Order: sequence, then structure tokens, then C-alpha cells
Amino acid sequence: MKLITLLSLLFLSVALKAQNSDLHGVVTGNGEPLISATVLLMKTSFKTSTLGKGDFTLKNIPPWNYLMMVSAVGYITLKQKIMVGTDSIVTMDIELKERADALNEVVVTGTMKEVRRLESPVPVEVYTPAYFQKNPTPSLFDAVGQINGVRPQLNCNICNTGDIHINGMEGAYTLILIDGMPIVSSLSTVYGLSGIPNSLVERIEVVKGPASSLYGSEAMGGVINVITKNPKLAPLLSIDAFGTSWQEYNIDAAVKFGSKKVQSLWGINYFNYQHPLDNNKDGFTDVTLQNRVSVFNKWNFLRKENRVASLAARFVNEDRWGGQMGWTKEYRGSDSIYGESVYTRRWELIGQYQLPLKEKIMVQFSYNWHNQNSWYGKVPYMATQEVGFAQVFWDKSLGKRHSLLLGGTYRYTWYDDNTPGTLSADGLVNIPAKTPLPGIFIQDEWKVSDQHTLLAGYRYDHDQFHGSIHSPRLAYKFSPDARNTLRASFGTGFRVVNLFTEDHAALTGARQVVIAEALKPERSYNGNLNYVVKLPSESFLLGLDMTGFYSYFTNKITGDFDQNPDQIIYSNLNGHAISRGLAANIDLTFYFPLKVLAGVTYSSVYQLDDHGQGVQRTTQLHAPRWSGNYLASYTFHKGFVVDFTGVYTGPMRLPVQPKDYRPEYSPWFTIANIQLTKKFSNGVEVYGGIKNIFGFIPKYALIRAFDPFDKTAADPVTNPNGYTFDTEYNYAPLQGRRVFAGIRYSLSGN
Repeated sequence: MKLITLLSLLFLSVALKAQNSDLHGVVTGNGEPLISATVLLMKTSFKTSTLGKGDFTLKNIPPWNYLMMVSAVGYITLKQKIMVGTDSIVTMDIELKERADALNEVVVTGTMKEVRRLESPVPVEVYTPAYFQKNPTPSLFDAVGQINGVRPQLNCNICNTGDIHINGMEGAYTLILIDGMPIVSSLSTVYGLSGIPNSLVERIEVVKGPASSLYGSEAMGGVINVITKNPKLAPLLSIDAFGTSWQEYNIDAAVKFGSKKVQSLWGINYFNYQHPLDNNKDGFTDVTLQNRVSVFNKWNFLRKENRVASLAARFVNEDRWGGQMGWTKEYRGSDSIYGESVYTRRWELIGQYQLPLKEKIMVQFSYNWHNQNSWYGKVPYMATQEVGFAQVFWDKSLGKRHSLLLGGTYRYTWYDDNTPGTLSADGLVNIPAKTPLPGIFIQDEWKVSDQHTLLAGYRYDHDQFHGSIHSPRLAYKFSPDARNTLRASFGTGFRVVNLFTEDHAALTGARQVVIAEALKPERSYNGNLNYVVKLPSESFLLGLDMTGFYSYFTNKITGDFDQNPDQIIYSNLNGHAISRGLAANIDLTFYFPLKVLAGVTYSSVYQLDDHGQGVQRTTQLHAPRWSGNYLASYTFHKGFVVDFTGVYTGPMRLPVQPKDYRPEYSPWFTIANIQLTKKFSNGVEVYGGIKNIFGFIPKYALIRAFDPFDKTAADPVTNPNGYTFDTEYNYAPLQGRRVFAGIRYSLSGN
């Protein structure tokens, strides 16, 4: 009996196995076969990937009604019910739709050419306004702080001027571009970014690491390229206005108009904060009071064969001040009540034109005029800077796999101020600084095969004082499939130093500036290794982006705050400097409406210097070893979205005085925010939330706030440690927890 039962089961299993089927098919996207797309039957072990022609096979599938999922990097995941019968072969072809996200966006910053982000041999990070709207800010200067490895650093606790650090490198090494042109100069990084209307921003592209071979001086640490909207594609009207419980008010609006041949986009940004607060009870404003207006206008001219022609202009006017609570404008420049007051005016002009030739030859130009009228206590800083920039390049295709970029640039900087930076050697005559900087560059990109791309570049610049400057670059991309990409780049960087246009600490008068010798250009050798992998699964898509970076400086100019508490000493590096680290970004998108982002950056920035006292290792100021960001966004039904965002920062070295009671290193801290948004079908969004929900503020800020003019600093009885008033001890905003609410409206149309 047992034998009969066993034989029956054996025959039954063979019979059932004979009824199983094989599933064959081809997965395509935009009509092209997709390689390495994932095909699986959910809640089973049947899973495979497509081959070189987009084909796949799942073998020996029992008859059943299944839910099949097909996913590929850059495409919308498809879920479809299928019925597998007793046929020996089942055939099914699948067409995936392209995903409208950053993976498929066209980027230009890495190579100065339009290329899909996935195909770029240089890693480029892309951020759209939707990303920054998850934690609304009144300026791009604040917004870019939500990017892993990018940190806005406030260099003054009173006037709140600052710069942008990338991977621990100081702000002078970050080049800010608008539509690919260096319109924001080092004198005005914080002012230039503060006044760009968010409604005009299409996206922000970030290249971390040196890019001097394409962009020249100032691009040693990285590039932030603000791409403005094409008026033809922009909404007819967009408005975004919000306020906070600190009585900060911001409005951002844009409107477009035009005809079949011309499209124009007008934008305005207005920010107002006039409510001085002193929550830390040091007698000074916690946050600078500001009244800023920025007007932007961009014109696009529609030409034959879609040739490019555009012209844009921007005007920024700002009045900001911070200081003792009793300060008013009548005390501007006096030594009665301390205040730091900055009046800023800027004009900018940006244009580009594609020549009417068969070859793609682009002409680009920009001009900016910046006037700054400032008083830091009783010390004036009056400066005017004009920067003219022109560039022409030829984008030549040498076949399907080979392209050449050849161009020339000329940048002319005129700068004048009331500091020793523009005085003659005898100190008797004022001589404005005039800095012409011509250059040429060439870039050769060769797609050796579908998996291998090689890019070689070289730039030559000529400085009137330092002579010839050479900047080569080599980049390589290896993509064995659509899920994995490895990029490596090597090159050199350079920067022509102008202390008085970029270092706020050199301007405030809190310390005496000492230039120990004639300063030479900064030079560095750099390497980057980047790996990106996309891992689709049954319930989520995981993206991992990892980068290792290393820069070796043969000369680097940094202010020495340590030798003398009353001085900042500048000199050439007698040794070398290192900037190295690792960064990782995780992007987790679930197939239900949850998205999670997280990033971490480790950096070590230091220099080894010998000025007659032996080799000394100095850790760079305001450069945390650990930093990162996080974001979780969940979309409920009926248009409700909850966003939890934040950044965290590890200890960083700060400028302290001898016997200073303030710690030399800042503590770990995080600034977290939460926001609830309701989206309506008519284009209206209402949002609100809490910023800095944990209420973190620095424990220490100003020293000797009761004597900002150091009138009694020399008294050994009342000041036995010899402390002097100083404003540079800064590592986080002094704003605590605050509520915000706002409304957005967008009207689409042509």
C-alpha cells in the first residue's frame, strides 16, 4: 500500500512539473532594449535580469495568477497581473516609461556640455526646487545647506555674512555660477546667493571636487551652478510667501509673458526681518536684521533650428545690520553703541548666443557691479568690484562616440576699497586692483564602448603677476550595466588669492591683518573616486552614491588666528596641506508613498607648515570631521505630505583666544525641521511647520560683549586673561525653535 502511494505521488509530481511553463519577453524603454532590468513574480522566488538585447527568461513556472513587477534604473516601475497556464512557453514584451527625476536630467556643469546625468563621466548632483521646498528658506545661501557635504558657514555672529564650504574646504574654494557663468564673485557669495528668487530656479547642479580645468580660478573645492528657468517652459504665474514666529517675512513671485518669438520671465524676491531679539541675553541681536529686494528678468529669443539666445539681468539691494540692542543708524560708525551695518547694491547681466553656423559655437558673457558700504563698529569697509566675463566655445562632434570641446575665456576684475589691499607700497596712493585673466581650454570626451568613457581636459591661464598656470584633468567612467557606475578623476587646481575680497575676518577690524610675504597662487593635485549603484527590489528602489576625495596642496593661503589673538597672519605655505575624506548618500524610494534620503561626509582638512619653529600640523577652522543630512517624506491621500528634514554636524575647530573659557571644538548638534503640506488640485499649496524642533543654539558666541570697542581690554585688573572682543567664534545659527507657515500658487500654461 505504501509503495502504491509513493508511486502515485511520484507520477503526480512529474505530471504537475510537465504542466509548468517558461516565461520569455523583452523589456524596452523609449523603443530601446533595457539591459539589467529586474523582472520578478512577486511573493515567489522567480526573479531574473534582462540580457544584452533586453530579453529575459523565467523557467519552470507553475500555472497560477501572478503579479509581475518590472523595474529599471531611470524608469517607472511596472506592476502587471499575468496568468501562466499550462502552455510550455509564454511570451510577453514590456515597455517602461521614463522616470522624470534627477537620474534622467540633462546636466551641464561637469563637462560644460548637455549630457544625461547617468552618462556624465564627471559626477554631478542635481537638486530641484521641490527638494528645497521640503524646508523652505528665504535664500539659496540657506537652502544649499540641506545638501550633504555642502555647508553655509556664517563667519560673523553679528552681521551674519558667510561663505559656502564643500567637503570641508573653505568658501574661497567654492565657485558659484549662474547659468554656467561666474556671476557671483568671492566678495559677494552670501549677498549674491541671498537675492536669487527661488521661483526662477530650474535646478541646482553641484560638482564636488576641483574643476579648474574648465572653470579656472576659485573652482578648487567645487562648483555650484544655479540653472534658471527657461521662460518658455515656466508657469504663467508662481507665488511663494511665508512667515515665521520670529516675524521674518519672505515673498517670492514670478510671471512670464511674450510672443511666438520672444519669451520673458520676471521675478522678484523680498525678505524682511525687523524684529531684534536677544534670547541668549548677551546684549546683541541674535540674528541680523535685513531688508532685501531682488528683481530678476530673463529673455529667451526663439530662433531657427532651436539655436540658443538669452539675456538676463538682476538687481539686488540690501540693508542689514546687527549689534547691540540699542543700536540705531545714528550710531553707524561711532564708538558709542556697537553695530555692524552693511549696505549692498548689485547689478548683474548674463547672456548667451549660439552663432548661426552649422557647427555649435556658443558665446557667453556676464558682468556684475557690486558696491558695499559697511561699518564694523567704528571700522569702515567701502568697496566696489566690477567683474566682466566672456567665453566662447566650440562643441564639435567627431562621430557617435567622440566629441571635442574647445574654448577661450577672459575675465577682468576691477576692485577698489579703503583697506591696505589697494594701497601702493609706500601706503600713500590708492591703486585699484585690476586683474585680467585670459585662458583657453580643451576637452576631449571619448566613449570607448557602451561601458567605458574617457575624458581628458587641459586649461591654460595667464596671470599678470604669476605667469602661466596649467590645469590638466583626466576622468574615466565605467558602467558595466545600468545599475552600476564607477567614476574616477584626477587633475590639478589653482586659485589667485585676493584676501580683501573674500575674508570677512580681514575686514571687520576685530583683528589686525598681517601679510607676512608676497602671496603666490594656490596649487593642488586632486583625485576623486565615485561609485553609484541602484538596487531595485520587490518593495523599494535603493540608491547608493559613495565618493572618496583627496587634494594635496603645494601652496595654500589661510589666515593664522593662533599666533596672536589680535592678528590674522597670512603667508605662503612652507610645507603642504591635505583635504581628504569620504561621502555617502542613500536614496530609498518605496513603492508606497515614502521616500527616505540620508547622507554622511567624513573630511580631514589640515596643513603641515614650518615657519622657523618646526613643522606644525594645524586643523582647518570651521571644518567638521563629520556632517550629514537626512530627509523622510510621506504622502498621504487627499494631497497631504509630511516632510522631516535636518542636518547634523560633528565637532569643528573654532578660533579661540589664549586662556579662552570657550571650548576650542564645537559639540555635536543637529538642526531638524518638520513640515506639513496640503496640495490642492487648483495649483495651491498650503504649508507650515516647525524649524529647529529640538531648539539647539550655541552655548557660547561673543566674548566681552559688554566692551565691544575694547576700551578696557588693556586693564589687567578687570581683564586678567587679556581677552578681546571677537565675532568669529561661530558654528551654528543663534535662532532657536520657531514656527512657520506659507502658501504657494502656480498657474501653468503656454
